[in-house]
Amino acid sequence: MAETTGSKASYTVPGLKLEEGRKVAKILQQRLHALNDLQLTLKHAHWNVVGRDFIGVHEMLDPQIEKVRAMIDAVAERIATLGVSPNGLPGALVKERSWDDYDIHRAGTAEHLAALDVVYNGVVGNHRKAIETIGEIDPITEDLLIGQTAELELFQWFMRAHLENSAGELASGGEKTEKGAAKKTK
Repeated sequence: MAETTGSKASYTVPGLKLEEGRKVAKILQQRLHALNDLQLTLKHAHWNVVGRDFIGVHEMLDPQIEKVRAMIDAVAERIATLGVSPNGLPGALVKERSWDDYDIHRAGTAEHLAALDVVYNGVVGNHRKAIETIGEIDPITEDLLIGQTAELELFQWFMRAHLENSAGELASGGEKTEKGAAKKTK
């Protein structure tokens, strides 16, 4: 993976070695890309959701978008605090990401929610992996990611509540792809 972060300072935060600060910043750069992608994906769904329960889903997404944008800022500022230049440019995101674009356009509420559930699985899962690695190096950054993960899991639960039946089964039935999850809700 090519590194697109800009300049690196010759310092990091007190208590970390320079190479530790840079390692944490590199992991955070991937979280920055994921969160930037998530907020764009949520906004895309917000604009393209139709059908029954439209207004509830449409309005549920805006606060999530705003909170994810705040997470983006916190991650970028942490990267800078560690002495590395954060990169929030779209070209870097596309070049460095390991996932494809969200593949649902104008679609019903259940379809978007099922697809977004898959998106949240990826973002939350990767945040948890980052927590595991960073926790051994930097408890401050670990704490930041733990708080974000808790909020992201809450947002996912909001979506799943629309997809769940009284037996606790999701309409998307454990599908691994956005299209597969959306299709299962029809």
